[in-house]
Amino acid sequence: MSRFKTGQKGSDPRAGFRSEKAEDPAVPLGLLRAARKSGQLNLSARGLTEVPKNVWRINLDTPEESHQNLSFGAADRWWEQTDLTKLILASNKLQCLSEDISLLPALSVLDVHDNQLSSLPATIGELENLQRLNVSHNKLKEIPQEIGKLKHLKYLLLQHNVLDQIPECIGQLWNLEELDLSNNSLTTIPNDFSCLTALVRLNLSNNKLKTLPAEISGMRSLKQLDCTSNLLENIPLELTGMTSLEQLYLRKNKLHRLPELPSCKLLKELHVGNNQIEMLGSEHLKHLTSLVVLELRDNKLKSLPEEVTLLQGLERLDLTNNDISSLPSSLGKLSNLKCLALDGNPLRGIRRDIINRGTQEFLTYLRSRIQVAEDTADNLEPSTTAMTLPSESRVNMHNIMTLKALAYSEKQAISIPDEIFNAVGNSPITAANFSKNQLIEVPKRIVELKDTVSDVNLGFNKLTSISLELCMLQKLTYLDLRNNFLMVLPDELEAVIGLQTIILSFNRFKVFPAVLYRMSNLETILLGNNQIGSVDPLQLKMLSKLTTLDLQNNDILQVPPELGNCENLRMLQLEGNPFRNPRAAILAKGTSAVLEYLRSRIPT
Repeated sequence: MSRFKTGQKGSDPRAGFRSEKAEDPAVPLGLLRAARKSGQLNLSARGLTEVPKNVWRINLDTPEESHQNLSFGAADRWWEQTDLTKLILASNKLQCLSEDISLLPALSVLDVHDNQLSSLPATIGELENLQRLNVSHNKLKEIPQEIGKLKHLKYLLLQHNVLDQIPECIGQLWNLEELDLSNNSLTTIPNDFSCLTALVRLNLSNNKLKTLPAEISGMRSLKQLDCTSNLLENIPLELTGMTSLEQLYLRKNKLHRLPELPSCKLLKELHVGNNQIEMLGSEHLKHLTSLVVLELRDNKLKSLPEEVTLLQGLERLDLTNNDISSLPSSLGKLSNLKCLALDGNPLRGIRRDIINRGTQEFLTYLRSRIQVAEDTADNLEPSTTAMTLPSESRVNMHNIMTLKALAYSEKQAISIPDEIFNAVGNSPITAANFSKNQLIEVPKRIVELKDTVSDVNLGFNKLTSISLELCMLQKLTYLDLRNNFLMVLPDELEAVIGLQTIILSFNRFKVFPAVLYRMSNLETILLGNNQIGSVDPLQLKMLSKLTTLDLQNNDILQVPPELGNCENLRMLQLEGNPFRNPRAAILAKGTSAVLEYLRSRIPT
């Protein structure tokens, strides 16, 4: 039965609808009707150059359809409407907002990001219930003083505008938890920021700040401070008053020394790459005992102090592109370290093939140096220490008997001589290094090491496939297959249940090897510089121990948002792929920021 009563002859019962729709075809009547019920209106990406007046008056004016001779059911009673609490106007062409915005006092969320706004109306201060305001990616030159009246505001997003100053009224937003001012032209920060005692995240990256006010220490709840890409030459000592600080980003500034942070006992991540830091002393490290990530790449460091052992919780240490010529053996005592980046340093006294084995094997090597130095009973000659260059003889019995290592690398050999395997005898070999040869297949006799070998390096060869003999090495935890011609991995590799690290960089994989999804003990997967087009985030999440995933320089066109749910990842490298999002600025913030960004894009 029709809900419409019979009107006068010749009348059109839909006339009221047509009238409102004709007034503004960009905002359908049905959308406004639904908004009166739900309290939410989404007008994003509709090409709007101005907001229709009936949007501002949605809770004041009587709907057009109420004037018709209609019978309303319970679901259509316009007079029982809900006040609008959420208004999204993002990705339009708005150049201004009407002062009529004050007619929506119940708004708790206002999102106008990605428009062409150069200012905000003063009446925005009358939205006393507003909790989230997003005006990022506009052309704002200033912020009205009235914004200080928004006492319930928790999230204020002002990034990607043209602001050169921030009014002190921002300091009156006592309930503010997140403030993003990145990618503007700010040269100073108001002292009143010290009043933002509830602030948890502050993003000041990509501005023109030369200093931070000492009053910034008043933000006692702050957990994340991002000052990347500014002009900072030093950090005020008062910064140490931020006792809740967990993440500090100071990359791409002009710092000459690491800040001393004696009160930041909870600091977990310190990013100071791309500065001019020349020295790292014990005074800088002794207070950072909670650090998990220390990023010092692209500085001028010449050495590390022995006191680096104070950082027992450290999982990632990035020293890429410094002037470090030697490393303290004590670095090997960092038992939790999962990623150590050393590329671009003039290291001497350590063979490159040892460095290329990966973090865990390199730390094992450093620990062996400690043992050699301390163990005087063995009375080893300098020519037989772990630092010795490879023997000129075909069989290095010292390596086999003392280091439990079988090495035949950098020989340009197309096969491994039988005498190398014959020399093993009953020795429990734990490491086999056949890298930098011309091998076209895995040596079949490698299966003879299956009961003891845990580390195999077959990098820099010409392998096109992996043999079943390699899949029988039950004790294997570390496998280096970089710089070969591999396109697939056999399903039989799944039998190597203890494998923790696999390096497959610089091969010819076009898809992520499916067998890796089923190897639950994997902690590190390095697949950079291949041709991989996609990954399955749901299967990756099942790898609960995976902490390091390198997918640099592949052909990934789209990063799945669900990858953000892989919260165990401590290092995710995605640079050098042709995807558009996340953008480089987000990637530069590190893994935790990338994962958080991806989670925010998961459809709800």
